[in-house]
Amino acid sequence: MAATDPDCLFCKIVAGEIPSTVVASDEQTVTFMDINPATRGHALVVPRTHAADVLAIDPDDLAAVARAGRQQARRVMERLGADGVNLLNSCGADAWQTVFHFHLHVIPRYRDDPLRLPWDPAPGDPEEIAGAAGQLRGEA
Repeated sequence: MAATDPDCLFCKIVAGEIPSTVVASDEQTVTFMDINPATRGHALVVPRTHAADVLAIDPDDLAAVARAGRQQARRVMERLGADGVNLLNSCGADAWQTVFHFHLHVIPRYRDDPLRLPWDPAPGDPEEIAGAAGQLRGEA
């Protein structure tokens, strides 16, 4: 039996204790429609085993969620006529995570949809980029 958290909304959805609109499932994942959709067809892919976030999820479950997310992305392109797809994960409250059960948003994108991501890409400072890269590599 997969590990669950009795207070977790998504664990309750996976267990069938809370109604959801499931569109796909397999041994490791469940894909269901988001009740607060960003666009038409917005779905969530969750592992059946509880893990709070990307830092806690078992690598095999993460791979299963990625595979299911890819399948869902293909479905929204083929069946809903989406022009693109965003795959989004948030890790931590400061990154907009609101349910602490790892989940992958599969957000269909349409040419005329009003959804805008929360930043406007602009060139960064090359020295700051290099400094962060050095820290990530474990350099001084």
